[in-house]
Amino acid sequence: MSQLPISRYPVPDLDSLPADILSRILAVQEKARFIPNVFLTLAHRPEEFRAFFAYHDAIMEREGSTLSPTEKEMIVVATSAANGCQYCVVAHGALLRVFSKEPQLADQIAVNYLHAPISEKQKAMLAFALKLSRTPELVAQSDYDQLKSHGYDDEDILDMAGVTAFFGLSNRMAIVTNMQANSEFYTMAREPKS
Repeated sequence: MSQLPISRYPVPDLDSLPADILSRILAVQEKARFIPNVFLTLAHRPEEFRAFFAYHDAIMEREGSTLSPTEKEMIVVATSAANGCQYCVVAHGALLRVFSKEPQLADQIAVNYLHAPISEKQKAMLAFALKLSRTPELVAQSDYDQLKSHGYDDEDILDMAGVTAFFGLSNRMAIVTNMQANSEFYTMAREPKS
């Protein structure tokens, strides 16, 4: 099987990048032991790279958020699967496996979250995220009431919306650039917990 290029757009050499972008990429490489292709692909347009990762950090690492990293990754995997984004399902499926310590959970959520071993509260969260992703014009007061009946508040709902909306953008950029998932993602956290 032939190896596809990581993007249909030019991927800049690391030594040609602005210092702040290179620093961010090298920090990720040090932590992950590889450079996720999203960083290399988006570095093609430095200003957009900066804006993309600034908003990513603002929603995924928001101080005070009561949604856990696992729950945020559940939203990313479910909505990315609905949007047909292979890169995000693979990459964030790996992160979901790492955060949840459940080797099958990402695949189960990507295929059909209703059959995944998650709480009813988390299923309500994913139902809302998928509705917002697929048919945002149909979001109604009843959706907020449903979430609140499960214990979510307005800030939680805004977090769900932010993750869903941001990854709608991310999915579309990954699809248009034909971004390829790193091979490292496929094996991350696949072993059953002991």
